[in-house]
Amino acid sequence: MVRIFDGHNDFLQRVVAAGAGGTDLWLKGDGTGHLDLGRMQQGGLAGGFFAIWIPATEGFSDPDAQQKMENPPFHMPLPAEIPADIALPQAFAQAAALLALERTGTLGIARKASDLTDLMDQGRIAAIMHMEGIEAIRTPDDLHLWHAAGLRSLGPVWSRPTRFAEGVPFAFPASPDIGAGLTQAGRAMVTECNRLGIMLDLSHLNEAGFNDIAALSDAPLVASHSGVHAICESTRNLTDRQLRQIADSKGLVGLNFASSFLRPDGKRLPLQDLGVMLRHLDHLLSILGEDGVAFGSDFDGALMPQDIPDAAALPRLIGAMQDHGYGEELIRKIACDNWLGVLRRTWKG
Repeated sequence: MVRIFDGHNDFLQRVVAAGAGGTDLWLKGDGTGHLDLGRMQQGGLAGGFFAIWIPATEGFSDPDAQQKMENPPFHMPLPAEIPADIALPQAFAQAAALLALERTGTLGIARKASDLTDLMDQGRIAAIMHMEGIEAIRTPDDLHLWHAAGLRSLGPVWSRPTRFAEGVPFAFPASPDIGAGLTQAGRAMVTECNRLGIMLDLSHLNEAGFNDIAALSDAPLVASHSGVHAICESTRNLTDRQLRQIADSKGLVGLNFASSFLRPDGKRLPLQDLGVMLRHLDHLLSILGEDGVAFGSDFDGALMPQDIPDAAALPRLIGAMQDHGYGEELIRKIACDNWLGVLRRTWKG
């Protein structure tokens, strides 16, 4: 079975919601959501980024949001930044949940690049602690504390604005060129992430913020779970210009499995043709090359394609790639090795 490493999941929210039963949810599953230990093992998913994400206190203000997202065009404004005193306890709870999974012995938190292969070779899930939207971090000193706890990847925004940057609203068809660039605090955070070797994740960031990080950062540019704007004109997807900048930095894009960011019509309905995913992969490969493309599923955080309802179904995607003519080496790179390579180039130690 092909070993797979994934750029994004939101499983920790489910663990926290399960309370005292969180580790049982991980170990035994309950038939809901997109992943747990058993389904990861069944699908060959050997590791990935486990996101700390703070749910909005309120959703889209439009009561017809779901209907509109199923019938573009649409433009969904997002709530304001979540205050740090609300975000921090939730972030701690999700970090603690990941540590609890580590204590089961089935998963390990990778703090250096060599940990990733060591954990996978031991048969344990190699987990990266990632924070998506940094409302819970106020200062560079806070960042050092989180780094000591195991944080190795950080996205300045989850679409909502933060004191560091602005994200993109959920809109189709639309450009990611919406809003201002990094704030002064955001620029300082980029510098500190580079110093510590924390990966900066450009997914959800607007184009101006993307440009600022590209100019400031000395690390490879990475978008952990994004798609191709030339195929699906969602604000969440990357333009060819952005892809070329990522390629120039020897960076990487993890293809998002979210149906609405794959479908050319932008509808929030299950994707029914894996050939569309292969079109995205082909386009990414044409610009980023064989070493710059990977997976970024967004399991437990998005609507999945019809043929990939959960992590156990990942071999279907691998099979589609084989049928499409991708060779064994290229599949191995996209499925796992490219993530390991970009993290070796980004992390310190």
